Amino acid sequence: MSRNLAVDKKKLLEKLRKTPIVEVACKQTGVPRSTYYRWRKDDEDFASECDEAIEHSAGLINDMAESQLISAIKDKNMSAIFFWLKHHHKSYKTRIEVNAKLQTIQQELTPEQTEVVSRALQLAGLTTEDETDETR
Repeated sequence: MSRNLAVDKKKLLEKLRKTPIVEVACKQTGVPRSTYYRWRKDDEDFASECDEAIEHSAGLINDMAESQLISAIKDKNMSAIFFWLKHHHKSYKTRIEVNAKLQTIQQELTPEQTEVVSRALQLAGLTTEDETDETR
């Protein structure tokens, strides 16, 4: 591995730890996206490190977003309040109510259908020919 390649990969990983957006990290480090994806394909360790870096930076973004949501709640923003309750309180979760009447109709099998079922059970080894004859 050349020294520049190792340095470029390291710089890219540092950017991915700060932003979970591959295109942005690539632009900021001067590494083409196609090169990034080739590196991932050719180097399993690099791919794993990228996944960890992206997960870390996504966690940071989530923390920041949650902090902003809490600030909006403190400012009495009703949309933020409703969002929080809907996703964190069971009484406000979206529910679906289904009302239905089910009616089952039991029909007798035709002789042809009975023969097909019997043969299928025999072929599957679930019954013997004698057992099939008894049920007819």
